[in-house]
Amino acid sequence: MSGNRTFTMIKPDAVKAGNIGNILQMMNAAGFRIVAMKYTKLSAEKAGEFYEVHKERPFYGELVDFMSSGPIVAAVLEKDNAVEDFRKLIGATNPAEAAEGTIRAKYATSIGENAVHGADSDENAAREGSFHFAGTEMF
Repeated sequence: MSGNRTFTMIKPDAVKAGNIGNILQMMNAAGFRIVAMKYTKLSAEKAGEFYEVHKERPFYGELVDFMSSGPIVAAVLEKDNAVEDFRKLIGATNPAEAAEGTIRAKYATSIGENAVHGADSDENAAREGSFHFAGTEMF
């Protein structure tokens, strides 16, 4: 997964609010092709492992609790310039600062409950996609 693939999760807040379809539609409309997707729930242990890079940050415990609080939709998306284009589509982490028309501007309620996760580099997209999907699950 380099250059043309990225990883995302629709977070528990957006799933609970019933926004899966709307968010997937925005991804499709922006030219992303879904190459892997699953509806799942992270255990606290798995959420902690996924967000291990933030272990020393003060928000780590809250993040792990939140990400294991309900179901998520994990997906690998494909498009030229996938990581950068997806980061533009989701908007700023703080929905109050997210550009109009972005996923977070439309569906996030706070910095902590910001609707979607998006990989921030090609390397992280590959690592995060492999965390959730075997190679045989990506098409």
